[in-house]
Amino acid sequence: MPNENAILSFEDLEIEFTLRGQVLRAIRSVCLDVYRGESLAIVGESGSGKSVFTKSAMGLLDANGAITGGHIWYEGKDLARYTTEKEWRAIRGKEIAMVMQDPMTSLNPLQTIGDQIAEAVRLHQDLKGGAAKAAAVEALAAVGIDEPERRYKQFPHEFSGGMRQRVVIAIAVACRPKVLICDEPTTALDVTIQAQILDLIKILQKKLDLTTIYITHDLGVVANVADRIAVMYAGDIVEVGKCEEVFYDPRHPYTWALLSSLPQLGVKGQALYSIQGTPPNLFHEVHGDAFAPRNPQALNIDFVERPPLFEVTPTHKARTWLLDPRAPKVEPPEHIRQLRQKGGYLHG
Repeated sequence: MPNENAILSFEDLEIEFTLRGQVLRAIRSVCLDVYRGESLAIVGESGSGKSVFTKSAMGLLDANGAITGGHIWYEGKDLARYTTEKEWRAIRGKEIAMVMQDPMTSLNPLQTIGDQIAEAVRLHQDLKGGAAKAAAVEALAAVGIDEPERRYKQFPHEFSGGMRQRVVIAIAVACRPKVLICDEPTTALDVTIQAQILDLIKILQKKLDLTTIYITHDLGVVANVADRIAVMYAGDIVEVGKCEEVFYDPRHPYTWALLSSLPQLGVKGQALYSIQGTPPNLFHEVHGDAFAPRNPQALNIDFVERPPLFEVTPTHKARTWLLDPRAPKVEPPEHIRQLRQKGGYLHG
């Protein structure tokens, strides 16, 4: 049964896609609790399963994808058992909302901004006419758009990229969801606007009592917004812990590799670190630790048996045989030792 402190609990979740007669196992027996009011970041390379994993909680899997095992617990309901659009409509947008990474493809170019926000309000809050318009204007003001009454009547092409992302956030929060999923919300924006959007989400989280889930491949982006970090690789959560635990005391070799790739840890005149090899082909069964073929410090057992989630602290767990008491002592790479010594990366 789900953790009573969690607003959303994924329990042994499995998701498969069928493509040209072949089966791809995209999510492999994942367990993860999302706690009320927290900010959780799910990080990993592109293709690691982050978006598929979170979209399963909104019924947004592609037509060839399906939940084939496990549970998604939300408010006592198992969302993994939902099969109809009517069931999902009671959750999607109203209880759990999502901010997509590209606002230009999220917005309808033929509809005014106001109509797109008002549509969500009418659908989920049962407001009509002037009341729906007033709620839409209020949502625009809440995300920091000046002259919301005038902007209400404009079209997406009349907005800058940063403003369009604010509109997408306004649509997501207009119906006062309890969980907000942000799928790479700053990818298409320049660095200055990225910081503004992340600050906006933090403000809205406090103001609206939201639980937020960030999806990103960039650990640097989440350093100052996440309470906890879950590291995903090849459809599996390989490490999860508080932000400072994952940054300063990472235990899984994949987390070491991700952190070593931070440009901030580069040395002038030396090539930036990059992870060698490619993720496994999930059309084939994964044996052992999926990261083993790319891990120069892999143990023999890493190629044979999937490691359990070992507990480092009550809040920090990692799926690596290096934490087994019988394992040889393996030191983290130099970049990780530097990160520990420097400190101050978080909140800096």
